[in-house]
Amino acid sequence: MVVTALGLLLGARAEAAAIRSGAPQAVVDAGLTVPARHRCVGLAREAGAWLQTPEDTAQADQTADGAGAAEAAGTAGNTDPADAEDPASADQPDAADPASADQPDAADPASADQPGEVEILLGRTLSAKGRSRASVSGRNVPIALLGEIGSSLVTVHGQSDQLRLRSTTAQRRALDRYAGVEFAAALAQYKQKFTGYQVKVAELEEITTNERERRREAEQLQLALEQIDAVEPLPGEDHELKTESLKLENVEGLREAARSAQLALSGPDAAEALDDVPHAVALVESAATALAAVRDQDQELGEIAEQISSVSSLLNDAASELGIYAAHLDESGPERLAAVHQRRADLERLIRLYGPDIDAVLVWAQEARARLHNLQSDSDRIEELSAELEELQARLWTEAEELRRRRTEAGAQLGAAVGDELAALAMPRARMVLEVTETAELGPEGADTVAMLLAPHPGADPLPLGKGASGGELSRVMLALEVVLAEGSETETFIFDEVDAGVGGKAAVQIGRRLAMLAKHRQVIVVTHLPQVAAYAQNHIRVFKASVRDDSASGGFTASDVTALDEEQRVSELARMLAGQEDSESARAHARELISAAAAP
Repeated sequence: MVVTALGLLLGARAEAAAIRSGAPQAVVDAGLTVPARHRCVGLAREAGAWLQTPEDTAQADQTADGAGAAEAAGTAGNTDPADAEDPASADQPDAADPASADQPDAADPASADQPGEVEILLGRTLSAKGRSRASVSGRNVPIALLGEIGSSLVTVHGQSDQLRLRSTTAQRRALDRYAGVEFAAALAQYKQKFTGYQVKVAELEEITTNERERRREAEQLQLALEQIDAVEPLPGEDHELKTESLKLENVEGLREAARSAQLALSGPDAAEALDDVPHAVALVESAATALAAVRDQDQELGEIAEQISSVSSLLNDAASELGIYAAHLDESGPERLAAVHQRRADLERLIRLYGPDIDAVLVWAQEARARLHNLQSDSDRIEELSAELEELQARLWTEAEELRRRRTEAGAQLGAAVGDELAALAMPRARMVLEVTETAELGPEGADTVAMLLAPHPGADPLPLGKGASGGELSRVMLALEVVLAEGSETETFIFDEVDAGVGGKAAVQIGRRLAMLAKHRQVIVVTHLPQVAAYAQNHIRVFKASVRDDSASGGFTASDVTALDEEQRVSELARMLAGQEDSESARAHARELISAAAAP
C-alpha cells in the first residue's frame, strides 16, 4: 500500500481499479521538507506553487519583532518585578535544560551556515471515473511534472529493480550515473552528433534504396514541365482570356450599341446626313451659343454657361472614343475569337492537371523544377553525403573512444567502491568487475557494452549478475550500488521495498546496519519482513489490514492502515516477526537483544 501510494506521487500510471469499490475517489498526499536550493523548488515555483522560503520567514519575523518591540517600549514602565523572577513566565529556554541544548542559538555563526528548508506538498487524486489530478503545494500541475518533482526527491527500489539490474542497459546507466557531470556532458554532446549522423545516413539510404522510384519521379516531372513550358502560360492569363472571350462572342451587339450611342451624341457623318437630325452635341452647342452673348452680364449665368461648355467637351470626347471603340471591334474578327478559344483550351488542360488556376500551375512548376534538380543531382548528393558521413563517423569514433576511456576509469572506481560496500554486507571477499567492451558499430550511447560481473568468493570467475549471483547476493549488490550512487545524488529519500528478499541470518544483520549508516545522511524507508533489518530502524511503523463492516451490498471492505510503534510495541512486533508469538518471553528477549545490538555503536 505504501509503495503503491508513493508510486502515484511519483507520476506512476493510475488505474481506477485501485479505488475501493463504492468509493468516489482515492487521495494520496505527502509533505516533504527539502533544502531551499533543491532543483525541485524551482520546478514547483515555475508551476505556480507558493512556497515559503527561509528568507520569507525571516522577513515576517523581522516585521513581527518590530511590532513587538514598539509595543514593549510603550508598556515597559508597567512591568511587575515579581514576574521577571518567575521561571514559569520566562519565554526563553533554560540553558541548563537538556531539551533546549540542541536548539541552535540565533547568534551562533555555525547555525547561520545551515541551508534553509522548504516544505513541499505533493498530492494525487484518482477519480472512480478514471480521471486523475495532480497538485504541488495546492497548485494543479501536469502529472508528468509531479513525477519529475517526485523523482528528484524520492528513489524507490523494489524486487523488480533486481530484475532490471540484470539488464546490460540498466548496468550501463548505473555506471554513467557514477561517472559524473563531465561524463554526462560529453555523452550529451556525442548523442547530439550521433542524431545528426543518423539523419544523414537515412537520407543516403533513401536516395540509394529508392533510386528506381526517384528516377521514375524525375521522368514524370520532366514530362510535366515540358508540357507547361510548351504552353508558356503567363500569370493571370486565364482570367484575362476569359474576359476577352466574353467580349468577342458578343462583338455584333457591342458594335451596334457603340454606333447608336455615337449617333445620339454627335449625329451622322456629313456625307451620310440626309436630314437635319438633332443630336446631343449640337443641342448643347446651341445652348452654349445662346448664353455666350450675355454670360458677361451676370455671374451666375456665366457659371452655368461654363458648365454647359464643359459638358459639350465631354460629349465630343465620348463620341470620339465610341467611334474608336467600334473601329477596333471591326478589327477583332472571328480569327481572334478562334485563337482565344484555342489558347483557353491549352490553359484549361494545364489547370486540370496541375492546379485550380494558372497562377497555381506556375507555383507547382517552380516547386517541380526544384524537386527535379534535387533528383537529377542524386549522384552529386551521394558523393557529398558520403564525404560528410565519413568525416562525422571519424569524429564520433574519437568521441566514443573517449567515452569508453572514461567509462573504464569510472568502472574501476565503482567496482572498488561496491566491493567495499559488499564487504560490509557479509560478502567480505566478493569482487565486482565492470567490463566495458568495444562494439563493432556506433550506437546512441557510444560504442560500448557494459557488463557488471560478480565473483562472490575467491576462486570463482566473475560472471554476469544474472548468472553469478543468487537472489540474496543480488539484493546486496543492488543495495551496495545504491549506497555508492547516493553519494553524488540530490535524492533526499530512499525507499527499499523488500530488497532483502532471499537474505537471512548474519547477512540480514549487515544489511540492516548498512541501511542505518545510509540513514545518517538520507531519509531511508524500508519495507521488510526481517527482524534483523527492522531492529536498526529509528522509527518502526506497522502496516496492517482490518475488515470493516458497513451497509453496502458486499457487507464491508478491507482497510489498510499504519501505526507507529512505541518501544514495547516494537519489541512485541519483532518477537512476532521472529517466532510468530509476540507473547513468548524468549522471543521478546531475543527482540530486545536485537534492538540493543542495533543501537550499540
